[in-house]
Amino acid sequence: MAMTLRLTEDENRQLDELAVAEGRSKQDVVRLALADRWARLHKERQLTEVLARVMPRYGTLLDRLGPT
Repeated sequence: MAMTLRLTEDENRQLDELAVAEGRSKQDVVRLALADRWARLHKERQLTEVLARVMPRYGTLLDRLGPT
């Protein structure tokens, strides 16, 4: 699917610099950034789900151990 991406001059310069530094096209840099952000969001959601299951079981112990 085609898409138009509107960037400020500074954002476009940054994208150019990244593309040159990585030896990639600007399109590839944007695609990789999207994939990276999606992966981080997915991991955050997984962590939230795990903590929701674990905290009720180990919350008291963690409270007794106190902050690090």
